[in-house]
Amino acid sequence: MTADPHAVELLALGDLSVRGRIREASNAALFCTVALDGREASCVYKPVAGERPLWDFPDGTLAGREVAAYEVSEATGWGLVPPTVLRDGPYGEGMCQLWIDVSAEAELLALVDGEEPEPGWKAIGFAEVGEGRTALLVHADDERLRRLAVLDAVINNADRKGGHLLPTTDGRLYGIDHGVTFNAENKLRTLLWGWAGEPLTAEAVDVLKGLGTGLAEGGELAARLAGLITPAEIEATRARVDVLLASGRHPEPGGEWPAIPWPPV
Repeated sequence: MTADPHAVELLALGDLSVRGRIREASNAALFCTVALDGREASCVYKPVAGERPLWDFPDGTLAGREVAAYEVSEATGWGLVPPTVLRDGPYGEGMCQLWIDVSAEAELLALVDGEEPEPGWKAIGFAEVGEGRTALLVHADDERLRRLAVLDAVINNADRKGGHLLPTTDGRLYGIDHGVTFNAENKLRTLLWGWAGEPLTAEAVDVLKGLGTGLAEGGELAARLAGLITPAEIEATRARVDVLLASGRHPEPGGEWPAIPWPPV
């Protein structure tokens, strides 16, 4: 399900008003409203000026990567990333993303006793829970999460934490916080390892074939990513798609990079 074009227009052209700061965010993230022609919505605005420098990503590129993640999500047809645009705002150019209201009922992650997950759950690994005890960290065996795991493998998401998963009351699931994506080097760090090494679904294979076409030289998706990430990063994205199609399986941790982000939630 692709994004509502009216939401994208509202985010891109509406009057942006800052209402407060989201203090949990590692970079400057502002809660805003955006209004256009009688329509209004809540959104998150992350100005480039508020990005912290990172040793492994060029300065001032995180906002563009967030928009690039949205463009790839839209190209899959899965609609896993909220509408996101790059625009000018009160503190300069930045990423503007539709605010998503979360359902408190959906349970996607859990800590359980034992060494094997119950039916309907996938194992991530063991976690210390205090007093020398460990518990098994699991995520739901959920089609929406599985699609997101494929998207993360394509965009090389280095920070898929539990707090970045937003289930909604209408049954949809969104992923947010995609600033550290599209690195040309393998940096996949995620909680969604439950399908590691398992065959991709037929649906995922079809989606990946479509992404490969769109990312080819002269392809529509490649054109949409131009200016958001570098040509080398577009080429690396195309190569990751090719590797996934050649293997036919979900990727496994490579060992050269921590497999799970910290903190995991």
